[in-house]
Amino acid sequence: MAEFKIGRLDGQPPRIRNVPIAITPEGFWCCPSQATLHKTAKSPNQQGRPRGGASPAPSKASSVQRVPTVSSEKRAQSTPTRSRTNSDEQICPPADAVGAPDPPKVVSAPAPEKRPKQHKISVGFGQLDTSDLKVLLYGKEGVAVKMIVHKNILAENSTFFADRISRQSPVSCIEVLDCEDVEIYVETVGLMYCKDVKQRLIKQNVPRVLRILKVAESLGFHACIMSCLDYLEAVPWVGDEEESVVSSIRQLHDEDHRAKPLLKRVTSDVLTNPPNDTLAHIIDLVLKSSEDRGRREMKSLVLKLFKENSNICGSSSSADSSCVMTLYSYFQNCLDSLLALFREASDPEVLAEQSSDDKEQMFRKITLEAENLLWLAEILSERHAADELTVIWASQAELAELHPKIPAMHRHLVSCVSSRLLVAVGKGEALPSKETRRRLLDVWLPALMDDYRWLQHGCRWFDRAVVEEGVGQTILTLPLEDQQAVLLAWLGRFLKAGDGCPNLQRAFEVWWRRTFVRPYAEQPGSSSAPSRRH
Repeated sequence: MAEFKIGRLDGQPPRIRNVPIAITPEGFWCCPSQATLHKTAKSPNQQGRPRGGASPAPSKASSVQRVPTVSSEKRAQSTPTRSRTNSDEQICPPADAVGAPDPPKVVSAPAPEKRPKQHKISVGFGQLDTSDLKVLLYGKEGVAVKMIVHKNILAENSTFFADRISRQSPVSCIEVLDCEDVEIYVETVGLMYCKDVKQRLIKQNVPRVLRILKVAESLGFHACIMSCLDYLEAVPWVGDEEESVVSSIRQLHDEDHRAKPLLKRVTSDVLTNPPNDTLAHIIDLVLKSSEDRGRREMKSLVLKLFKENSNICGSSSSADSSCVMTLYSYFQNCLDSLLALFREASDPEVLAEQSSDDKEQMFRKITLEAENLLWLAEILSERHAADELTVIWASQAELAELHPKIPAMHRHLVSCVSSRLLVAVGKGEALPSKETRRRLLDVWLPALMDDYRWLQHGCRWFDRAVVEEGVGQTILTLPLEDQQAVLLAWLGRFLKAGDGCPNLQRAFEVWWRRTFVRPYAEQPGSSSAPSRRH
């Protein structure tokens, strides 16, 4: 720890104030953190106040503190000369003994009127007795730092300092005004004295390395820039760090040459590895998985990712069309497989020849294919690309005819597909023609009502309120005569099954008003707009 004398502008004897600057293994001084600098900037008013109570006034001896990580015994054994020399060098003289441009002191007393209050810290690097340059940093809130450095070190490592030194030869002082990050600026200059910059960065975190990278770029400190890039290329990026890293890298002046390998973590060559091919491979792996838990968890994850980003296949219309076609292709394959399994499971002769294990395996395949169809229907509905899917599903008259011949515990997931598509139509996620909507209800609503009890208790994806709202809204999109036919057929089932049938009373109420109250009926002999009857 170094000691600093405080020059008093009122002529009073200066007080000794300890500033937390610790010596590093490389032998240079670490600048206090920005929080410490701000704390130092706010403390002068408190220093002049006498402490109340029985506490005695602090003495000069009590103001000297120890660095927690480096004990005084170890410093005395390892680098006694360096530690003692640096401690003596950092004791700054009073204010009247040093010129105005570079006073090596911390001014804690208020400055004269019409002059901003400054709080100054002096930091030395390397062998202070051979230093030949002073760098003055002026940061925020009146913080000023004087760095005692060596011209050859800074000119060798920094194009910025090399240019300033060459333009002002001979030069003994360089001023840096409006420094945004004094703490990191001093640390980056200190890294010029390190033999292995990358090794010094290992113990840092990503946000701090990004700050060092920014300062190193402004200084033209190429060795530090490369070490920062190597660090960022190897370390994991957690949470919001990825966006910060990419943003910082793309601001580099020579981004294409030095940062291209780093950006490969988040970008790829779409010409050699089309996203649609990768997506098709992922879907194929998930659909063909035979492990229940892994398959279900990955289906949930992929579905969530599709919901989060509608442009997951690409922003262009051709890329999105190709993605949708891939999903439709897999849906058709699963549908063909399910139809073949239904034919086999509904054939008494085939069932008679099969063992119990074969039957169990067959029904398991039916469940698996129905799950796959439901997953693909969910993805296409979320992407508002289920128009053709409703046409395909409404045309499956044979599948619907075989449906009652399969045990409900194995077939009910097929009704989940029907309910999901009806919800898509009811929500406006799919916009099929009225003929397709009527055929979809005629073909699959009876099967949905047959399996309704199983759906409520045996399907974890089933949401009764959502399904009933979707089915009801789909019915209400039909012409009034079609609404009547569907709802009267539903009424007969509902009066017999009760909770075992979808509750479409809200849709029935709307249809009732349209039919019997006739609020939009035209007046007799009127050719103008319809009027409301009261």
